[in-house]
Amino acid sequence: MTSLWFTAGPDTVPGAARHASKPVAGSYDVAVVGGGLTGVATALLLTRAGARVVLLEARFIGAGTTGHSTAKVSLLQGTRLSAIARRHGPELVRQYVAGNRVGQDWLLAECARLDVPVQRRAALTYAAGPQQLPAAEAEHAAARAAGLPVEWRDTFSVPFPALAATWLPDQAQVDPVAVLAALTQEAERAGVDVRTQARVTDAHGPDGAVVTGRGSVRADWVVLATGTPFADRGGFFARLEPQRSYALAFAVPEPTGLQMSITAGTPTRSIRTAPGADGELLLVGGASHVVGRAESPRARVENLLSWTRGWSPDARLVARWSAQDYHPVDELPYVGSLLPRDARVLVATGYAKWGMANAVAAAHLIAGHIGDDRPEWGEAYRSWSRHEVTGLTEAVRLNAGVAAQLAGGYARAIAHPEPRTEGPEGPAAPPAPDRPADAGTGVVPAEGTGCIVRRGMHPVAVSTVDGVTRAFSGFCPHLGGVLRWNDEERSWDCPLHGSRFTAEGELLEGPATRGLQPR
Repeated sequence: MTSLWFTAGPDTVPGAARHASKPVAGSYDVAVVGGGLTGVATALLLTRAGARVVLLEARFIGAGTTGHSTAKVSLLQGTRLSAIARRHGPELVRQYVAGNRVGQDWLLAECARLDVPVQRRAALTYAAGPQQLPAAEAEHAAARAAGLPVEWRDTFSVPFPALAATWLPDQAQVDPVAVLAALTQEAERAGVDVRTQARVTDAHGPDGAVVTGRGSVRADWVVLATGTPFADRGGFFARLEPQRSYALAFAVPEPTGLQMSITAGTPTRSIRTAPGADGELLLVGGASHVVGRAESPRARVENLLSWTRGWSPDARLVARWSAQDYHPVDELPYVGSLLPRDARVLVATGYAKWGMANAVAAAHLIAGHIGDDRPEWGEAYRSWSRHEVTGLTEAVRLNAGVAAQLAGGYARAIAHPEPRTEGPEGPAAPPAPDRPADAGTGVVPAEGTGCIVRRGMHPVAVSTVDGVTRAFSGFCPHLGGVLRWNDEERSWDCPLHGSRFTAEGELLEGPATRGLQPR
């Protein structure tokens, strides 16, 4: 599953080989961990303010959420504003919008200065049916109360089912990897040292040490811009719900004239267009689920594909990919100190799938925090504040679900020693003559599938991908959740806090800091 934005490969960002080969060493004012939009924008802003900055990325620039985003740079964000209003009231909604406006304005100004293409489009939150009308109306009211010039439209021309919408003109859409490439080059010109293939495993070492698999640096400040903080201190993994969503890109025979659209309820359908080499591309997103808790992500994506072809039968699929986002329990992002009384390590997370403007807002907040110049709208983004109390009920629900997954996953693994294929192709296949069974389990799952089997009292994750059968510990190395096979992405996903691993056992993302142990 390759993101549309990476069809040219992970070396899309210039200097990739150089970033991966330079040593990880030295002393800096700030070490920024994470090569997505939050990390790159933070590094650039801090360097422009005179700080010595190193940017550390575990894989390559854009490997995480930013490089897999649908990249709508919009102040109207589905039903985010009404959700925040219900929880916190109109003042924090206004502050949240103010932060997003700062992020949007800065990003689009940088795109203009650096010659990054931007397409101006309206953003709309629409009701796909009568049951979604109240949510769309509530979003319209919340947006108007926050000062956004939204319009209510009872009729508008689209080829998919839609009754009415709240409509915000003059928003924007971009290629997120093109944005990252330009900003990374600009950051390097400003003096940022960029280091990739440098996964950080400890940001709390003595004398300010930040430890990676390729060496260590020392820094007075550390910024964890990693989607979810890998550091368990602060317990952010328990304040965020990890969500996986999917996107499809289609070549279409003629321009659609579509704006940036998203449903006001479930099932989520997110739509935009993008310029392609041979004409317009149609992008459709949705099929969201909590990481590791869907029986078959592939079935969800196939449903999204069928829905699109129902109203655009001539669309030709050209890309199919996914992204991971983190939804905060109290509806507002967390930007600030990792711990209430430890200002050295800062975090930025919880954008709830709207990271293009929020990431840059977070970068401005972090730069202001380090420079002691914090904007007034920052109250809506604080990592520790009184408004978190309103999220206690949601936190209880989220962590009750985590506890249920922890107990249920282990119980299933221990109670069912026989193979339990979790892919789409039925029960695990018997060993083939030219493909010996896994030595400990006697199981060879069918191609593209994985299953959890019991070896003694230990769950073992066994999968077959590209003809190779591999077995690893079935426990997530973060907090011991029993892994689930993702049949769409051929990965092992943890249903507790969203850590994910390749079929080869390599860590992809999440709060875990290491890969799976072979069995």
